[in-house]
Amino acid sequence: MRFNPGTLEAHRFNLPIVDHHAHLRHDPLSMEAVKRFERLGGSHIFLATQNYGPDVPVSVEDYRSQYETTLAIVRSIAKETTVQAFPVLAPYPVDLVRVAPRLGLARAVELQGAALDLAGKYVQEGLAVALGEVGRAHFDVPGEVRDALRSVLEHALAVGRDVNCPLVLHTEDLDAGGYAGLAEMARRCGFPASRLVKHYACSHLPPELRQGVAPSFLARKDLVVEVLPDPGPWFLETDYLADPARPGAVLALETIPRRVAALLRENAQGEGLLERLTIPFVEAPRKVYGLDLQRKD
Repeated sequence: MRFNPGTLEAHRFNLPIVDHHAHLRHDPLSMEAVKRFERLGGSHIFLATQNYGPDVPVSVEDYRSQYETTLAIVRSIAKETTVQAFPVLAPYPVDLVRVAPRLGLARAVELQGAALDLAGKYVQEGLAVALGEVGRAHFDVPGEVRDALRSVLEHALAVGRDVNCPLVLHTEDLDAGGYAGLAEMARRCGFPASRLVKHYACSHLPPELRQGVAPSFLARKDLVVEVLPDPGPWFLETDYLADPARPGAVLALETIPRRVAALLRENAQGEGLLERLTIPFVEAPRKVYGLDLQRKD
């Protein structure tokens, strides 16, 4: 595959361009973002579910409605673009923090468990590829809430083990001890650490300190350049949030194809760089998810 730095268009390369973690709504703003992603060469999105209404879910049926909305977004993307979207479903762990004052902590834990069980059924039916986001709060919480979140994460690991799917983790940014703690928890639950993905990784640690956990790096230019030599597995993500009330809160959805194009323009040895980009776009999806990603265009 030859690279001409003067005429590069990302979509001219036979390489998937993958955003490993994004949030979208069932609205024109989201679809326009997907179409911009597609025009710039983007081909695949891992679509993490989210709360689509103004209130946090308070019942399993609320979560069922949320998951169904995520699947409807995936169908709309398939109908209107060539982009392939993969649903990732689970109750957001911070939901527990928000709903506990209303339901009580014990009932909030039960709700998260039931919503995880439901997400596992979607995976079993081939309607989702992973459980996520699961994990813990990225801010300080009281000890009893921290313990509750831990028990819910252990439940998520058990569900993931039983339905044989990856877990996408929402946590604070991890150091070596954080990775080791999560890998040990997974081991105790009979879940392989190699199927854990640390979403929104903002710090690069070498593979030997990650205990088999795959980081999904935020696609900032400096961080992408830093992690390119890493043998993987690792992913790139924007954590895009289609929310006009929070402009600039996260990276734009077209960031990753733009980043790929810029890196290739700046790199005189495009072939070698493309080989490195197969790590987040081809090898990691295959190793962690068992997905063989191919471009449609």
